[in-house]
Amino acid sequence: MRKNRTKKTNPLVTVLLPTYNRAESLSTAIDSILAQSYSQFELIIIRDGGQPIASVMRNYDDSRICLIDRDENRGKAASLNEALNRAKGKYICYLDDDDRWYPNHISTLTQALEEHPEYGLAYSDLYKVHYRPLSGGRRQILAKNVEISRDFDRMLSFQFNHVLHVSLMHRRDLLDQAGPYNENLRVLIDWDLTRRLCFYTDFLHIPSVTGEYYAAVGESDRISVQQRKDTGKYLHNLLTIRSTRPPKPWPCVGDLSVVVLHDCCDEVLTKSLADLWTHGHYPCQVYVPLPPLELDKLKTIVPNIVKVPVSETATNEQKMDAVLASSEGDYLALVPAGLPVAQDEVSFLERSLYPLIQNNETNVAYEIIETDPNRWGAVFRRKDLIRIRQEYPGCSIRESALAADMTTRKPDFKDYPFQFDNFLTAAGQIQRQGRWSDAADVYQMMAERHDNVLWMRTLRANALSQAGHLHDAETIIRDLNQTHPTAARLMIEARLYRKKENWLDAIRLYRQAKAILDKDISPIQGDKTTSDDYCSECETATEQEMIEWTN
Repeated sequence: MRKNRTKKTNPLVTVLLPTYNRAESLSTAIDSILAQSYSQFELIIIRDGGQPIASVMRNYDDSRICLIDRDENRGKAASLNEALNRAKGKYICYLDDDDRWYPNHISTLTQALEEHPEYGLAYSDLYKVHYRPLSGGRRQILAKNVEISRDFDRMLSFQFNHVLHVSLMHRRDLLDQAGPYNENLRVLIDWDLTRRLCFYTDFLHIPSVTGEYYAAVGESDRISVQQRKDTGKYLHNLLTIRSTRPPKPWPCVGDLSVVVLHDCCDEVLTKSLADLWTHGHYPCQVYVPLPPLELDKLKTIVPNIVKVPVSETATNEQKMDAVLASSEGDYLALVPAGLPVAQDEVSFLERSLYPLIQNNETNVAYEIIETDPNRWGAVFRRKDLIRIRQEYPGCSIRESALAADMTTRKPDFKDYPFQFDNFLTAAGQIQRQGRWSDAADVYQMMAERHDNVLWMRTLRANALSQAGHLHDAETIIRDLNQTHPTAARLMIEARLYRKKENWLDAIRLYRQAKAILDKDISPIQGDKTTSDDYCSECETATEQEMIEWTN
């Protein structure tokens, strides 16, 4: 019986731990929470039906634990909402029943939020543990690596989840604005919430490894993984999340009003509406100005459509003015119906919106890439569009902009969103060509322009080592390992010392990396093999083999 006699107080941190049919791994998750160096927390465990866990829970006598034990399976979102209704903490954090934290997890994030109150959410890095499921709930550990370690990018958060839920902590009061978990979703519920939270606060990235999350190789018992196999439902969930508009005001996000101009309700219009939904991710409302009889014909599943009735004789300029009078977006996109959209395009309007958000230029609009003078469209700041329409009401939108000396241009490729990811892909291609010095230069440029400094310095050190610039590589990687050691960084430094025939330091670093990889919560140890180069090298290199390198 493990006991804790900590006097129960109003805890600063609430930990939520939902569980379903994972009794064999639950105790490890609980143990990792109770082993936290920061003790002022409450732990709410929610059994969402499935296997009984009484045999697990009888091992704990800790006043900080609250158990919601029910037989009915309501889903993870409903379970977390039920627990949130009982939460007393100033901060909330989450752990899944097959993952674990290191003892510094809560203290690291709590300290970050207390020292930086301008942030409402902080998140750390985690090792991704690849394993092979075995019988009896056992796991054969194959590899550990930090797969995601990037600074907060709000535009990316609208398109993709790069903040792991089990790595974050947020203020409880943010949920009063963002709302609870969406119980209508069966997958991606974590991303749905973090996406909504970023409308109200910036996220603080703490580049320290504070835990592990587990990913099965092959078939997985995770409910979310199983449900993603239904492609249709998964895509519908994805689009639902991307089009969710939480309650206003949004202190951190400017709203976008999209105006689709067409003369009637037909297949061209409905396809344009569908394309806007499936080929974008920035939060918006889509305004359709048409005569009432045409609006009555409009039937679509696309969300966030606002019908704007206009007269049958209304010009495009009058339609635009009607939308300006009724919309509330900080930015307005003028989109002529029927523009072609590439099948693999994920940022149709965002390519023109992003430079407008990022730059402080005034009196400028960015044209939509696919438009031409005959079917012209652009993204404006609301105040600029109102001004030019007031100054030149008798002109077309484009003529109004030109008459007002507004700069209108198509964005360059360098203006597009996700430049960091584009450069990362390019650097990988350069590496595969054996141009390691060039790749190192790209990583240095990325660190200077796009943050993610620790990650980029790590990649740069590895590239310099591969290129034979051992002194420069050693300077970088040794500095990183003094403050932020990971298995990957230790392996880079160890391989560097092998090249320099510094065998003692190479062996020492291999041992440190192996110690990280050998941390295992599984009931058994498997024969550890992996396709990941540094983990494979570390796992298979015995001390005797390292000694033989000196011969």
